[in-house]
Amino acid sequence: MLKQQLRAISSLLTSITMIGICVGMTSTLLSLRATIENFGTLTTGVIMSAYFIGFLFGTTRAPKDIRRVGYIRAFGGLAALAAASILIQAIWIDPTVWFVMRFLTGFAISAIFVIVESWLNTMADNKNRGTLLSVYLVLIYGGLVAGQLILGVADPAGFMAFAIVALLINLALIPILISVTVEPTTHESKKVPIRSLFKLVPLGIVNAFIMQACYAMFYGIGPMYATYIGLSVAQVSLFMASFILGGMLAQAPIGLLSDRFDRRIIMAVCAGLGSVMALVLAQLGASVAWLIYLCVGLFGACVLPLYSLGMAHTNDYLEKDQMVGATGAIIKIGGVGSIIGAPAVAALMQFGAVDFFFLLIMALTAVVCLYSLYRVTRRAKADEQLTSSYAMLGPSQTSDELLTTLVDEHEYQVELAEREAEEEGDEDDEKEAADEIKERS
Repeated sequence: MLKQQLRAISSLLTSITMIGICVGMTSTLLSLRATIENFGTLTTGVIMSAYFIGFLFGTTRAPKDIRRVGYIRAFGGLAALAAASILIQAIWIDPTVWFVMRFLTGFAISAIFVIVESWLNTMADNKNRGTLLSVYLVLIYGGLVAGQLILGVADPAGFMAFAIVALLINLALIPILISVTVEPTTHESKKVPIRSLFKLVPLGIVNAFIMQACYAMFYGIGPMYATYIGLSVAQVSLFMASFILGGMLAQAPIGLLSDRFDRRIIMAVCAGLGSVMALVLAQLGASVAWLIYLCVGLFGACVLPLYSLGMAHTNDYLEKDQMVGATGAIIKIGGVGSIIGAPAVAALMQFGAVDFFFLLIMALTAVVCLYSLYRVTRRAKADEQLTSSYAMLGPSQTSDELLTTLVDEHEYQVELAEREAEEEGDEDDEKEAADEIKERS
């Protein structure tokens, strides 16, 4: 059964793998090219944050457009938009243009993830959904690593690297456009306001904000930092690939541990080890490149699973009908952290504090470690933790259900208020009718 389903979605998985390669290449490519063009670290950080602004905007707008024009047509249009935005950045080297194009790229990629994950959820059932999503996420991480390695043989100062990204995005259209799959549907779920969620599971909110800020710092400014300490373009690619590969290999083992022990303890251990590795990386230079690769791989193994751990911990304390809405709220918080992260560390580096790159990440992960331990002392472990098992989450992915939750939140509240008003009106009418009958009697 599983093999048949994998064959059925092979074209979909092929497309998303190519998209993963492009996502992996683009962030590092733009960071390196911005360094070559002397944009400055602060300007580069702002440009990189535009991707996360677009991604966040895509989570609130794209689902409406997808429902209006259909998933297949939307995928084609969004992929074309992403490819065009990449090529425009190669043709027009200007910070303002890059900011706008980076925003459009983030918007398009977020909506593409909506389509792909909705397809996966439609094809899967409860018995193998976890397996299929694990295959999907391994391919995403594999694509991110491959993107870094491809960039190592392409010159970021030229046009070729941008052309490769645009070419791969267009090639990703072919498998999904020729496949025949039933379009997914959405489901109603209970909304969970951010304020209520923070009162219920504060660690989940704090973890999402801080870790997504750290990811944005590393993906957006990491290549620039690696260049500053003396790594070549090929070495920068290995630097970034090691980080992603470490996270990919550690996701499943850490997830299994978190299902057996208190997740907050596992989060504290991962964040604490991540802080130590960040401190070590802050002391290393280009003369020991192999040690940098090893340490950054271990660093990725510690910090990349933290977002998924926080999501699983949050779900431990929620009802099933709250989980989708809660994840939507966490996406919002994480998106804000991503938007702030890259410019914040870039501002420090702009004023000559290059060494502060990993030191700031160290401080942030230490906060997660200490706060996780603090929450252990304030609240008992969830009684039914095993009922909401850990799930691997990619660095920038969402699902149609989650995004639809964000889009419809306001509309839902309005509809609910109107429904309650109607019910109250019906009760008043019934009361008046009863009184009239009594009077006639």
